[in-house]
Amino acid sequence: MAKKASDSRSAKPRGAKPTKSGKAKPRPRSEPLAVAATRSQNLPPVSPLNPALPDARVLDRLWSTILTRKDADPLVSHSARLLSRGINKVAQKFGEESVECLIEAVAGNRTALIAESADVLYHLLVMLVAAGVRPEEVWAELVRREGVSGIAEKSARKVPVLIAETRKIP
Repeated sequence: MAKKASDSRSAKPRGAKPTKSGKAKPRPRSEPLAVAATRSQNLPPVSPLNPALPDARVLDRLWSTILTRKDADPLVSHSARLLSRGINKVAQKFGEESVECLIEAVAGNRTALIAESADVLYHLLVMLVAAGVRPEEVWAELVRREGVSGIAEKSARKVPVLIAETRKIP
């Protein structure tokens, strides 16, 4: 079977330089700021939201569905099965889905990124249910941050100081 040009497994890493052996050598992780800025300028434009298309209210409906399935039979409901396994397993699943999402983003696979993003949002809501956090609490935090520069907001956070007593083991 012929390989497609868009197959991410056969593509060389971006910025790879061929070596004497003919294999691609990946670019070092730390790249000049100008190169990083150029890469961000190459991203496709994102259009404004279209009010005629589905919107974030689907998350409210999904939240309600997850809540109604919380006490359902784990053999019948995926949400119930996840929730019955406890917060650690729910968080682990959220982490797995997040990694799959970022892999597709880095690979440039738009269709898979959309599907994995839906998985991430679903598993985030399941994790919030498992942790006893309501979406309105998260939305309120977003509202609180609205209009504040991300850099300013992050620098204003109180950094917890963790001081641990250490002892030598004889």
